[in-house]
Amino acid sequence: MKKTLLIVDDDLSILKLLNFILSKDYEIVVKNNGIEAFSWLEDGHMPKLIISDLQMPYFDGQSFIKNVKISGFYRNIPVIMLSAAHDLEEQVANMPFKVEAYIHKPFNPTTLKTAINQALQVYDASDSN
Repeated sequence: MKKTLLIVDDDLSILKLLNFILSKDYEIVVKNNGIEAFSWLEDGHMPKLIISDLQMPYFDGQSFIKNVKISGFYRNIPVIMLSAAHDLEEQVANMPFKVEAYIHKPFNPTTLKTAINQALQVYDASDSN
């Protein structure tokens, strides 16, 4: 059974690209913004990993991930930020929560897959304890 990844981005071309790159190995769920993504989580879904854009309308990536991380139920889900923000490192450093990785757009698919695998290994190891 494939592990489920939640991908949150408002750019349709990025969603299609991520789905194409990752759907062979993972079950992919795509949401267009943080509101849709958090609603999906609250419906009882539990992905193994979240990939989120930082800059989105309505409920941006930072607000979405902050809400995920402060919730008791979802806080251990690994998160990868994927963004074109020019100050991504600074924004991630100033976040009041930890993300497993951050990757600049445009991104190298191999780099993203490596980050996913590393985050899932840590999550799986902590999940089995």
